[in-house]
Amino acid sequence: MTSTQGAADRDRDAEGRARNARPRDGLGRPLPYGADGVERQPEGVVRAPEETVAEAQALLDAGRPFHAHEVFEDAWKSGPDGERELWRGLAQLAVGLTHAARGNAKGGARLLLRGAGAVTAWAEGAGRERPYGIDVPELAGWARALAERVEQGTAPLGVAGAAEAAPTLVPRPAAEAPRPAE
Repeated sequence: MTSTQGAADRDRDAEGRARNARPRDGLGRPLPYGADGVERQPEGVVRAPEETVAEAQALLDAGRPFHAHEVFEDAWKSGPDGERELWRGLAQLAVGLTHAARGNAKGGARLLLRGAGAVTAWAEGAGRERPYGIDVPELAGWARALAERVEQGTAPLGVAGAAEAAPTLVPRPAAEAPRPAE
């Protein structure tokens, strides 16, 4: 990828598509050329739905919701037509968390609510409350509750705050009970 900075000479990928080559911080904000940033998610990756959910969850858990949004966006763009609204809604939730962690209360709350509405509408229309193990009603409830906290100014900020506020997309099995010592 080239890294020219002029308006006429945009960063481009190998196919000539405009792609910003600037490094980004953990919340996806562009940094100056040459600065150390976090590893970026490759764009245009086609994954199985379960892989998409697992990769996005790992990024959310690491406080990198912007990068999780890119994973969901790949699924939105490459997935079957009947699932695009699900993936778009999940991407909106991740971007809402990104904006909230960056301190953009209005935009964060708005996107969290929009994403909650989108995943709920998709689940109701598809008759599936748990696509790929995602508990849609619980996720929508998480988003609405976080939107309220964001609007009240009580949501955590920054990468650590994003990790703290991250949803659990797929309920994790309860940890095994410790075995008694022999």
